[in-house]
Amino acid sequence: MLLSRLHGPVRSRVVPIRASNYDELNFMRTRFSAILISLALASAYCQDTRQVTEPKIPPSCIILIAALASDGETLAESGENKPDTSRIQAALDRCKPGQAVELRSGGGHDAFLSGPLELRRGVTLLIDKGTILFASRNPRDYDLTPGVCGAITPRSHGCKPLIGGDRVADAAIMGDGVIDGRGGARMLGQDLTWWQLADKGRPWALQNNPRMIVLSRCDNFVLYRIQLRNSPNFHVSYSGGNGFTVWGVTISAPANAHNADGIDIGQPWPEVAHDTSNVTITHCYIHAGDDIVAFKAPAGYLTSHGTVIHNHFYTGHGMSIGSATAGGVTAIRVSDLTIDGADNGIRIKSNVKLGGSVHDVEYSGVCIRNSRNPLTVDPFYDSTGHEVDGTDPDKLPLFTDIRLNNVVMEGGGKITLKGLDGSHRSDISLHNVFLEQPESFKIAAAHAAIHLEGSNLSVSGDDVTVSGAPSGVAPNVCEGRFVPFPVPISAK
Repeated sequence: MLLSRLHGPVRSRVVPIRASNYDELNFMRTRFSAILISLALASAYCQDTRQVTEPKIPPSCIILIAALASDGETLAESGENKPDTSRIQAALDRCKPGQAVELRSGGGHDAFLSGPLELRRGVTLLIDKGTILFASRNPRDYDLTPGVCGAITPRSHGCKPLIGGDRVADAAIMGDGVIDGRGGARMLGQDLTWWQLADKGRPWALQNNPRMIVLSRCDNFVLYRIQLRNSPNFHVSYSGGNGFTVWGVTISAPANAHNADGIDIGQPWPEVAHDTSNVTITHCYIHAGDDIVAFKAPAGYLTSHGTVIHNHFYTGHGMSIGSATAGGVTAIRVSDLTIDGADNGIRIKSNVKLGGSVHDVEYSGVCIRNSRNPLTVDPFYDSTGHEVDGTDPDKLPLFTDIRLNNVVMEGGGKITLKGLDGSHRSDISLHNVFLEQPESFKIAAAHAAIHLEGSNLSVSGDDVTVSGAPSGVAPNVCEGRFVPFPVPISAK
């Protein structure tokens, strides 16, 4: 699995990521702080059934040289009407599987401008260090229905993504360059940005904003070393595929960029759904405006076998499961995760219109600080702030076999450990889960079976049973783990 190579003393063989964004980080130092996760746990904390190793960049079939210039953050105004969409798409169409279309800076130019692109089977889009692919600011480029993208409508999802893939197996996006969705830039023809449109669409998320990368039924897809920033909507959406590797990727958006999720797994878009399985997300740094990573499952389609290991998360709405879990989410492992300053830390969320079984989920070696909600298991979640109207008897949340091992929470906050009712009780095991200054945490629990072992939480509530032996000794897993985010964050 990932994972004789990623635990213990052998980790030095894998840890270095040759990405420009990490040059100033002593990556090895931050990783050896997690060495207390023993070698014996390597396979236990890897649920992706593939043999996942660090990806390799393929040879280039075509090299495109930038014709536009930027200051590293924004595209020069003179380039706004000179899109590169057609020449990038033509190169993707011509390239043979196993090779890459390479975007490279040169001659004082470092930027490309593009509207929607379609990936091809087996072909890699490679963006070199010092090169930026900027998304078009013209909503008309993304229209699925004329005039809808960039508008508030009764139904959202009216835009094509910047980069799309449907049934393109063995494709990839790689490189040490940047893809900038320009969510904070004003749309052409409108006096507001994509993110301001998202704010206008609250609380029902009715804005039509393009996602950055949407992958449907793309088996064995790879994101490697690329920096994704400022998406108008989700940065990455992957569903219906078997095999997705995200390795050494940086995702950055302001904390208040509404719906600017990091990576969403299992939520179909547009409306094509299949089971989603075998996902590995590793060695990533994510600063998001909504869910940092979320595993979801629509009705009738299972999401399973996910590994999230050796990552740093910052602002955003946490390491999430849900809210759509009707198809079932199972066999998920989260290990060696540091969450610093997120609104939510570990989070399982659903409700009586979207819920289903969440089972066999384990978190190990997690450090959380300065989170308002460091641990949440909640079957009453609603993103609109309104009561959920009605109940679907086939979509009732049930959270079982949820396990936390060696988790430390700092800085206070609210912990929620709830089941739906007496027939849908949550089953949660807390082993060596430690609260620094426990008096600064508020714990709400109901309809739950809680097993405490070596933990210093005090849990009680309606229909709550508690077993095990508590302790006041903290697991030593967080020394040196909290490090700065490696790249600047754009202001909203």
